[in-house]
Amino acid sequence: MPKYMTKQRKLLTEYLRHHPDECISARAIADALQNDGISLSAVYRNLAALEAEGKVRRTKQAGASEVLYQYLDVDTCRNVLHLTCTVCGKTFHMPEAHYETIKEFLAKNEQFLLNESETVLYGICADCQKH
Repeated sequence: MPKYMTKQRKLLTEYLRHHPDECISARAIADALQNDGISLSAVYRNLAALEAEGKVRRTKQAGASEVLYQYLDVDTCRNVLHLTCTVCGKTFHMPEAHYETIKEFLAKNEQFLLNESETVLYGICADCQKH
């Protein structure tokens, strides 16, 4: 927890809390918070601090150069596997029974302990497969 919660950090954190399952660019965040007087550089600075605290994950979509950020400091996002669509960018939680099966398989057959809070599986969601 930071020693001092600036107004900018508070507004950014509130915004991210309302979008926990989304991967969002710094530019989109800055645009959304523009009326609150938060600059793009302030968004980047605060995202870097939140990432260092383990509250934000930085990611990229396959084939894209833009960095996206996802807020992790909510109970629903801890210790779950995330599925991210490479077409629309939506992120979903894998049902617990499914990711437990994957974790057990990896532990037993590969002697590999999966860190689900750091793992994102990329693919194409059901909605995008229809198009």
